[in-house]
Amino acid sequence: MTTVRLPLFPLNTVLFPGLVLPLNVFEERYRAMMRALLKTPEDEPRRFAVVAIRDGHEMAESAPGMPDPTAQPDRGPAAGFGTDPAKAFHSVGCVADAATIRERADGTFEVLATGTTRVRLLSVDASGPYLVAELRELAEEPGDEAGALAEGVLRSFRQYQKRLAGARERSLSTGAELPDEPSVVSYLVAAAMMLDIPTKQRLLQAPDVSSRLRDELQLLRRETAILRSLPSLPAAELTRGPTSLN
Repeated sequence: MTTVRLPLFPLNTVLFPGLVLPLNVFEERYRAMMRALLKTPEDEPRRFAVVAIRDGHEMAESAPGMPDPTAQPDRGPAAGFGTDPAKAFHSVGCVADAATIRERADGTFEVLATGTTRVRLLSVDASGPYLVAELRELAEEPGDEAGALAEGVLRSFRQYQKRLAGARERSLSTGAELPDEPSVVSYLVAAAMMLDIPTKQRLLQAPDVSSRLRDELQLLRRETAILRSLPSLPAAELTRGPTSLN
């Protein structure tokens, strides 16, 4: 498989292929990354890799009132990640393609990126102003019975949505149509479910689409059963995630 070197953006979240990632960039190391990406020719993709931070590691120290857009901490590209940054991150991440990088007057950035390809983290270079990773692209294998599994996951996901929203089936609006391509279904459901980071990470690094869908089917049935036992829940927006601190 292809090996690439890309800027590395660790986050307290898991990015999946096809999903949108909004970022509010204020730390100097990631500002430097965005300034470098802005120098990319307009006809070339502005790519960086996103990896989830392992439990017990944080990106930077926080203080009351942080983030402070006026703060200019000089902490270095690997601050908060120890002497071997690669050990602070999960080994499988996702390449992000930045469609929009907008610099604000105070030097911070507003970024809108989309996940594209899964990658395995091979090494991390902390010698520059921001982290750079050597990565190997991961193939997307369908596995066995992906189509049938995707249909089952979609049915279970609709029930999960209804329970999560506290809506009765007869009064539920159908809303936008869900995709039927198995790999797209597997990533959309993985991103939309309310799961912890280790579970989302497990879904991201599943060996093939069918394995991911089987895992999701079990998770959906379990979570729907839990929700069924609760009296009510507030409506939730399942297609948007929180903007990550950095």
